[in-house]
This record gives sequence, C-alpha cells and structure tokens, in this order.
Amino acid sequence: MVFSGGSASLRTTARRDASPSRLSDLSVQRSALGVQRFALALLALLASAALPAATPELLPVVTQKVDAEYPSLEVIYKDLHTHPELSFMEVRTAGIVAAEWRKLGLEVTEKVGNTGVVGVLRNGPGPTVLVRGDMDALPIKEATGLPYASTAVVKDLSGNDRPAMHACAHDTHVTGLIGTARVLTALKGQWSGTIVFIAQPAEEIVGGARAMLADGLYTRFPKPDYALALHTSSQLPAGKIGYGEGPFLAYVCSLDILVRGVSGHGSSPDTAKDPVVLASQIVLALQTIVSREVKPGKTAVVTVGTIHGGTKRNIISDEVKLELTLRSYEDEVMDKLIASIRRICKGTAEAAGVPADRLPVITVTDETSPATVNEAKLTRRLAATFTDWLGADQVVVSPPVTGAEDFTFFGRTAERVPICIWWVGGTAPEKFAESKRTGIPVPSNHNFGFAPVPEPTLKAAVTSMTAAVLDLLAKK
Repeated sequence: MVFSGGSASLRTTARRDASPSRLSDLSVQRSALGVQRFALALLALLASAALPAATPELLPVVTQKVDAEYPSLEVIYKDLHTHPELSFMEVRTAGIVAAEWRKLGLEVTEKVGNTGVVGVLRNGPGPTVLVRGDMDALPIKEATGLPYASTAVVKDLSGNDRPAMHACAHDTHVTGLIGTARVLTALKGQWSGTIVFIAQPAEEIVGGARAMLADGLYTRFPKPDYALALHTSSQLPAGKIGYGEGPFLAYVCSLDILVRGVSGHGSSPDTAKDPVVLASQIVLALQTIVSREVKPGKTAVVTVGTIHGGTKRNIISDEVKLELTLRSYEDEVMDKLIASIRRICKGTAEAAGVPADRLPVITVTDETSPATVNEAKLTRRLAATFTDWLGADQVVVSPPVTGAEDFTFFGRTAERVPICIWWVGGTAPEKFAESKRTGIPVPSNHNFGFAPVPEPTLKAAVTSMTAAVLDLLAKK
C-alpha cells in the first residue's frame, strides 16, 4: 500500500459470499468520508464479511486499527518499562497481560510454567498458531535518562535485592502481544483457526519455555501447527524487519568449572597445589580451542565470564570457580567445545600433580539452550508477506547472531513444530547516523543505555505479527 498526499490506494476483491451491495455502499462512503472514516467502516465489515485475509489489501485496515490502539499501547509499554520484573518473578506483568486478554474474550490461564500466561482465541476450523512474547527484565541499573526509566530495585529468585531494567526490550514484546490480540480479535471475519498467545517468563535464564512445555503447554492447550515470535533489536533502525532462514540465534551452553587444589601457606607453595595458578593455565589453554580445534569457518565462542578464588593474600586456597558461556550454531560443534574443555581441565590438573580425587569438576548448567533454527519454508513465506505488507525497503535479511533464545524449545518437542522468529528494529535512525559520525556504537541489547523508540517500534511489532498470523490463518 502506497500513501501519497494523504490519500490511499486500496484494492478489494469480494468472494462469492460477500455482499456486492455492501461493497458498493462502501465505495460511495470512501469518496464521501475520506480515507480514515472509510477504513473504519471497512473494519466493521471485515469483522463479519469474508474478504481476502492474507493480502496487503488489509494493510490500511490493520494500520488504522494499530494507529487507534497505539496511544493506549504506549501507556502500557511505558508502565511495563518503569516496572520491570526479573525471571520467574513477573507477577505484575503477567497480571496486566491476563487482564487485557480477558477484556478481549480470550480463554486465559495464568501460572503456566510458574508465571506464564496462555490466552486462547478460537475462531472456527483451521490451523493453530502459537504467538509468543517474553516478559522478564534484566538485573541492570538503567541509565537511559528517559522520563519513564526504571529506578526499580526488585527481588530475584534468591530473595536478593537487585536493580532491574528492560534492557532487552521484553516490554515491547509484551505490549506487542496485547496489541496483536486486539487487532486480530477485531478482524475475526478475516481468518479461521486458533491462536494461542503466550506470555512467557524467564527467557533471560533460558528456563521459561521449558517450564511452560513441562506444565502441559502442548497438551492442556491447542497444539500449534506453527510457532511465531519476534524480538526487538538495537542493531536495526526502528520499524525495520530482519529475518533469516536456518540458524538465526546461537546454541548457548553455560558451563561451570570448579578448579580444586590443595591449600597451604602463601610462603610455602611447595606444600600445596595452587588452584589459582592452575585456573590461570586453564583459562589460557581454553583460548586455543576455537583457533586450533574447531574447523575454520565454523562459528564457536568460548568466553570465561567470571573467576573467583582465594580469601587472603598469604593463603593458597583450595578451589577457584570459573563461569563460562559457549556459543555455536551446530550441536556437533558444541559437543566438541565441551569435550575439549573437559580434556584440557583434566590434563592440566594432572600435569600439575593434582591428586585424582581433586581433579576439576565441570558442570553444564540449566542456563543452556540449543540453537534457534528458523524453519526455511515458513520463514520464506513470512518474509514474502512482510515485504508485501511493509515494502522491500523495510524488510532485510539478517545474518545469524551469537545471542541465544529459548524460543527454540517450542520447535524441539516430539511434534517438531515449525518455528520462526524475526527482528524488529528499535533504535532511532538518527542514532545510527550519530554512531557513524562518532565511531561510538549504538547501545546494544543488554546495555544500560538501550532505549527503543516506542514509535514506530511497537507499530512494526504489532503489524508484522498480525500480517504473519493473517497469512497462516487465511480463509481458504
């Protein structure tokens, strides 16, 4: 759809069961009332008539509805941004989502997978589409300077007080879920099937998707034929859509190493086995895995994020703890990384003379998630839909990133549901221009200064998800 000089071009093709007289009346109304009132009148007809659903001809109607809902959606977004909650603590956020969905007539179930919310919208025969948004914030102190910036200090799962911030834009995802539900409820005449909206907890600790599945997401509720999600990105201009087939986000493995030694006095290292020295050797040795053990061209990351050991300068401690994050796009590469770490830790400790009962302990933690792989056929279909709806200049191919997502689990059950997740740009375009001029990168996701611009980010999120669902649930 192309706007020019405040007018709109709109093509509609009636099916046999649509009333020709009603369409004729609308044509007259269009010329008399202008584009805005025409779109409102058409929206009322679309709620009951059977017109083409997945085509770009619906764009002006969806745009009108999104524009009408935007002021209240922005209020919700800013409220969520001001009141972030950490993983599996999203009680207030879940309550807001549940209340909004109940107003629309969805079948709402709370406390699925701890704090998750499921809203089912049934609308006749057809496929089932799962639409997911995540709710949790990060333990980061915000420094954006926004008037609605978070100053919250909240409890984490351990009961500790932590600063909190929506530094990964999950507040835009929650708001997008609400907005998409509003639009698709208003357009029930244009699609047939079932939508399962889910507000997922604890994505940041890659625990929420598994928790909801373990709590019966695919057995207590309609089983999806497709699973969709979007994620706001700091690395795209606000409103742009980025997509990619195949591996889109990385396999992440969170791995802990407990390096054990034999404690002693700092003045007599010959009587001890120093785990600080041993841990240092292990950290350096791990740096050779990617450069010397992984086939060139394969993506792999081994990062030692924390190292903790010792209590006093003149005491050789008995252990040092390392926390690692590993990234790859392939299961085989990840298996190799883990096996190499185990071998290096054991070999280095043995070479240092550490007793067999004090060798390092390697633990793969629950904060581990396989690669998110977009199903190719589904992704190509949705990319064409986004291009038709938004224009080729607003839809770009995005390369895989080594960030991770637990959305992958919705496609890794026995049902092998096709999944697709895409980016929605959230950074103001002028920020990229400033970055190019100064050489200072724009704040990234997880940065204390990341602040998506609400408009057009929220509108693009709602419009792209609405377009995707309408395409998959188009009336035949």
